[in-house]
Amino acid sequence: MADSKRQRVVVGVDGSEGSLEALRWAVGYARNVGASLSAVKTWHYPWAMQTAPAQVDAKVSDQTRQELDESITKSGVDATGVELERLALEGHPSLVLAKESATADLLVVGSTGHSAFAGMLLGSVSQHLANSASCPVVIVRAKG
Repeated sequence: MADSKRQRVVVGVDGSEGSLEALRWAVGYARNVGASLSAVKTWHYPWAMQTAPAQVDAKVSDQTRQELDESITKSGVDATGVELERLALEGHPSLVLAKESATADLLVVGSTGHSAFAGMLLGSVSQHLANSASCPVVIVRAKG
């Protein structure tokens, strides 16, 4: 018997061209299979800082959510007909996306993001997720 539960696709978005291409791919996939889509952008404090006051957390979270909205707009995707959830979550991208993969049917990331070294074909976040995600992972290379 087929499972009638709607699929959930998670896509990591950091504003880089690789992540925007991953977002475009994920929107098309979600539309084609009737899945919901969660666009995730993360933020975290440097290790030495440990934590910050709650009002700082709220401000950074709001800024991250705004950056996510701007990235979605910049990507030019038409998400009409796709249930699109926008998540600004605290934590390192590798750890947050791995956690989100536990409730996802598919995880989509770009091959390199803002923190990748120039010339690397596979970024550290995508490489980590390819090995640790709880669901299948699609790694999308940026065009160009």
